[in-house]
Amino acid sequence: MVKPSWLRRLLTLAVALGGLAVALWTGLPLPFLFGPMLASLVAALLGAPLLGMGSATNAARTVLGVAIGASVTPALLVQLPSMALSLALVPLYVGLIGLVGVPFFRRVCGFDRVTSFFAAMPGGATDMTLFGKDAGGDVRTLSLIHATRVAVIVTLAPILLTTIYGTPLDRPLGEAAASLPLFDMALMAAAALVGWRGGERLGLFGASMLGPLIITLTLSLLGLVQVRPPREALQAAQFLIGLGIGVHYVGVTWRELRRTVGFSVLFMLILAVLAAGIAETVVLLGLAAPLEAFLAFAPGGQAEMTILAIVAGAELGFVVPHHIARIVLVILGAPLMLRALRR
Repeated sequence: MVKPSWLRRLLTLAVALGGLAVALWTGLPLPFLFGPMLASLVAALLGAPLLGMGSATNAARTVLGVAIGASVTPALLVQLPSMALSLALVPLYVGLIGLVGVPFFRRVCGFDRVTSFFAAMPGGATDMTLFGKDAGGDVRTLSLIHATRVAVIVTLAPILLTTIYGTPLDRPLGEAAASLPLFDMALMAAAALVGWRGGERLGLFGASMLGPLIITLTLSLLGLVQVRPPREALQAAQFLIGLGIGVHYVGVTWRELRRTVGFSVLFMLILAVLAAGIAETVVLLGLAAPLEAFLAFAPGGQAEMTILAIVAGAELGFVVPHHIARIVLVILGAPLMLRALRR
C-alpha cells in the first residue's frame, strides 16, 4: 500500500531524530549531519518508505549560502589575486577527473557513453543527474553514483581531517540566536528568501544556495551584515542536508548496492588520489595551507564542504571560491564536452 506523503515524511523525521540522538549520545563528530545521514541511509537500505523534505531542504541550503556570503569581507577581497593560480588549477583538476572517470565508467562498469560522462563529472549531484537525463542517460544510475560520491566524501573527510591533518572539528558553527541582534537576523533571513526566489526566477543554477550567497556577500561588503546565521539555523541545515543524503537510497536493490554503489565507491578512491595530488601541488607551490587545500579540492558537495570548513576553522574565503569555480566549470562545460565526446 502506498503511504501518504505526510506519513512518509513523519517517519523520515522520526528516523533522522533517532539518528541524531544516537550521534549525540556516542559523541560522533558533526552529529547534526552524520546522525540523520547514517540513520536515514540504513533505514532506506532496509526498505523503509522514507521521503525527502522537499522545499525544506532547499531552505536549509539558503542558510549555508548566507553563512558563506557573510564570510566574504572587504579584507578578503584583497586576498583574491593570491588565489588566481590555485583557481587556474581547477580546470586541470576537472579535466583529469573526466579523462580518468569516463573510461572507468564506460569500460570497467559497462555504462553507456552519456551515463559514463555525467557519472564522472564532479558537479552538483542534482545538476549532473538532470543534465544526464536530458541527454538520454540512466537517471537511476546517475542519482546513485552522485549520492554515493557525496556520502563517501562526507564520511571520509572528517576522518582525514582529524587523523592526517590533526584538525579537531570542534569550532562553533556560530553564536546562539539569543545573542544576535534581531535586525541582523531579519536582514539575513530576507537575504536568504530574496536570493533563493530571485535566483530561481533568473534561472541561476543552485539558486537556493548561490542566490542567498550573492545577496549576503553584497550586504557584507557594504558593512550591513557582520555576523553569520545563528548556531541553531546551521544545525537545522546540517540535519536536513544529512537526511537528504540518506533518502537518496530509498528503493535501492541489493543488486544496485553491489554494482552501482560499489562502482561509485571504487571511483571515489580514484578521485581521492587525484584530489590529494592537486591539493599537495597547491601546498608545495605555497598557494594555501594543507587544511584549506584539502577542503578546496575535495570533490564533495558545496554545502557539505562548507559545513566541514566552518567546524574545522578553515578560511571559507579560500575554500568556497574553488568549489564554485569547479561547479560553474562543469555545468557550463559539460554540454560542450559531451558534444565533443559524441563526435
